[in-house]
Amino acid sequence: MTDASTDTRQRWLDWGLTRKRLLVVTGAGCSTEVGIPDYRDEQGAWKRPQPVTFQAFMGDEQVRRRYWARSMLGWRVMGQARPGTAHKALAVLEQKGRLELLLTQNVDGLHSAAGNRQTLDLHGRIDIVRCMNCGRRHARADLQQRLLERNPQWARLYAAPAPDGDADLEHRDFSGFDVPACPHCGTGLLKPDVVFFGESVPRERVQAGLEAVARCDGVLIAGSSLMVYSGYRFALAAAEQGKSLVAVNQGRTRADALLDFKHAGEVGQALMELAQAA
Repeated sequence: MTDASTDTRQRWLDWGLTRKRLLVVTGAGCSTEVGIPDYRDEQGAWKRPQPVTFQAFMGDEQVRRRYWARSMLGWRVMGQARPGTAHKALAVLEQKGRLELLLTQNVDGLHSAAGNRQTLDLHGRIDIVRCMNCGRRHARADLQQRLLERNPQWARLYAAPAPDGDADLEHRDFSGFDVPACPHCGTGLLKPDVVFFGESVPRERVQAGLEAVARCDGVLIAGSSLMVYSGYRFALAAAEQGKSLVAVNQGRTRADALLDFKHAGEVGQALMELAQAA
């Protein structure tokens, strides 16, 4: 007699092997195994205070100083992160011609680092910063060096890593933290080239994702609770079009009522099993 977990695993493999062109929507659960923390618990609730909003970042110099001080310390983890099992498995699936599109809500760039080329970074990339004055983009690694040079006393501090390259640094006077301006125009403030809370995802990215829903023959949610509407909209679109929708996630998702079924196994292991069988 087989147990429920064995039945679910076989159902998962059967489903994946009969879908020739998958749209895969990934979330933080694909990157936790490589040391990048996530925001939510297994019930989809916040584990920590919500991230800084776009309005606060743009409107308050102190908020920006606090953000970049924490980011300077958090970059020790984010800047050195390398692809894990989930990323490598999805790269294999793409090489085998099984992906219509890999749409990631993550900003760590690890899918691209693993070799995926058909990748849509829905929320942008944390390894790039953009000048809000002239629009020029710069490598986050270059900004890191400038931050360290200007703030050597802060560089000696330790703070536990937090999601998206942040760090848990509190109860400090951030007023003395020196944030450099754009090296191109000399005056513009720099912002990570990611979609903050309070910002909208660029329309062309949303449209590209919706077009991929229409072309695919199945939608896979991998390591995401879909609690943020920017990702959930693609599950809604799949359901409206009658597309098969499955999740590999350890915990509740916002789309649970829409799913054909959910595989609650470890994300990287489940994806690698599918990649090897495909």
